[in-house]
Amino acid sequence: MTLSAARRSAQSGKAEWLVVFLHGYGSHGADLMSFADYWQSSMENVAFVAPDGPEATKDGGFQWIGKRPAGDPRLYDDAVAVAPPVHDFIDAELARENLDASRLALVGFSQGTVMALHLGLRRAVAPAAVLGYSGGLVGADRLAAEITSKPPVMLVHGEQDELAPLYGMMASVKVLTEAGVACQGLPLPGLGHAVDANALVYGARFLLSAFAYREKHGA
Repeated sequence: MTLSAARRSAQSGKAEWLVVFLHGYGSHGADLMSFADYWQSSMENVAFVAPDGPEATKDGGFQWIGKRPAGDPRLYDDAVAVAPPVHDFIDAELARENLDASRLALVGFSQGTVMALHLGLRRAVAPAAVLGYSGGLVGADRLAAEITSKPPVMLVHGEQDELAPLYGMMASVKVLTEAGVACQGLPLPGLGHAVDANALVYGARFLLSAFAYREKHGA
């Protein structure tokens, strides 16, 4: 399975980090590349890549997993099924930039957050960071048995999110913390199922601090 993707090279000309964006249902990778418009000036040594999900949706765009109700166990099964080609894609993108696997950050929105968490916690080498907007864990009961890496995680979520209610994020933070993952949940007042300028500022600060920590302390 080959995933098409939008790419943006490091502004400095030499990438030291790779951010992989994972989009939400019915979207495209290029839609999340707009995050890089905000971030690139403070992340000159970061390359960005945003793949399209492997399945087209009936109303346009792509998906990683099925459009199912929160808590549906099939969400976990979907994530397991699609994980291998996405891991392969990430590994190929790291190789393209000549980067070690520890130089990775995963950033997701909605079901892209589901995938970022599922993938990031099961990588052979822990990513430098996993940042998720408007989404949470699936298969929480399987995590303790399956976790292979513990990257720092930040979950940002609108308090007015009706599509993915805030309690799902809070539950995810609890499970991750219990699994030994350094995890922060950030509820944003007045925000729905979306990412605004404040959410992008908080996300940028988290990524930059995670990169600095990894630079100093290693994987």
